[in-house]
Amino acid sequence: MIIGVPKEIKNHEYRVSLLPVGAEELTRRGHAVLVQAGAGEGSGIEDDAYAACGAKIVAKREEVFAEADLIIKVKEPLADEWPMMRDGQIMFTYFHFAADRELTEGVIKTGSIAVAYETITDDAGRLPLLTPMSEIAGKMSIQEGAKYLERPMSGRGILLGGVPGVEPALVTILGGGIVGTNAAKVAAGLGARVVIMDINLERMRYLDDVMPANVDTIYSDRHAIQKYLSMSDLVVGAVLIPGARCPVLISREDLKTMPPNAVIVDVGVDQGGCCETIRPTTHENPTYVVDSVVHYGVSNMPGAVGRTSTFALTHATLPYLLQLADKGYVEAAKANSGLANGINIESGRLTYKPVADCFEVPCEPLTFV
Repeated sequence: MIIGVPKEIKNHEYRVSLLPVGAEELTRRGHAVLVQAGAGEGSGIEDDAYAACGAKIVAKREEVFAEADLIIKVKEPLADEWPMMRDGQIMFTYFHFAADRELTEGVIKTGSIAVAYETITDDAGRLPLLTPMSEIAGKMSIQEGAKYLERPMSGRGILLGGVPGVEPALVTILGGGIVGTNAAKVAAGLGARVVIMDINLERMRYLDDVMPANVDTIYSDRHAIQKYLSMSDLVVGAVLIPGARCPVLISREDLKTMPPNAVIVDVGVDQGGCCETIRPTTHENPTYVVDSVVHYGVSNMPGAVGRTSTFALTHATLPYLLQLADKGYVEAAKANSGLANGINIESGRLTYKPVADCFEVPCEPLTFV
């Protein structure tokens, strides 16, 4: 099989989907690897490193798309890449279809097979390819939130941890999963007062056991959310429903109850976000203000720390890539039901129910698993 690695073109996206060691493993198994020139530069990986491991370096992404049987990326294909995709070609990347109907319809029309990192599951039902980026995004949410709380950045002018004689900031985290847990660890480590809200009582008990004393766990219901929004300096949206759109937990009206110049960092923006007023932004223009509340909606947060993110991501994706390359997507999916969960679109058919439900269109389940 021919595996293609194009350079990412999303705004300030510095990750790359394959390490040189991955190229070496693929070529050792008899596959060919095409890497677009400069694909690894944002992560500090030179073309020569790929070439030394058996990859062929090609100048243009059009060459990669034209020749590859399987394209591995980090972020979803953008609109000008859709015409390069073709019937039967496998695209292995983050898609987040539920937040983007145009992307969903565009990929369906290509006739390609869309295998989404974010819906692949392991034997325990966890999301092994989403977890490493969720860990990074959770930690970054506090790093970015702290920055935008500074007054020159339109924030409240508050130091997260306070100082002796001055109270720390209140950080409210909506969601106690991987993102929320990592956000809480960093915020607590900086000395903030932290509240994690979730609806899973078992998860809350676990977090209550392992978190430091400056972290409180609160059951998430409408009244509790409204109470803590009215006091919060920084709110982190860390809500995830695998493959589906995030539920809206913060309405436009709720913003009026928040302290002026408070900050919302909605990590789930690539799945629609849990704040009604959030929209995707870029690292170049990361924030905007609605009703005196600063909104941070960068949809590829881990892309800013490309080297860390690339290594974390590719360590997780390579085993699945090898299965797809060695067996083809049909046999790989038959052998691994968790990998089958990653197939969201197959040759013009929408096959992943949460996405179909989101858009209220028919779902055509895979017939071979």
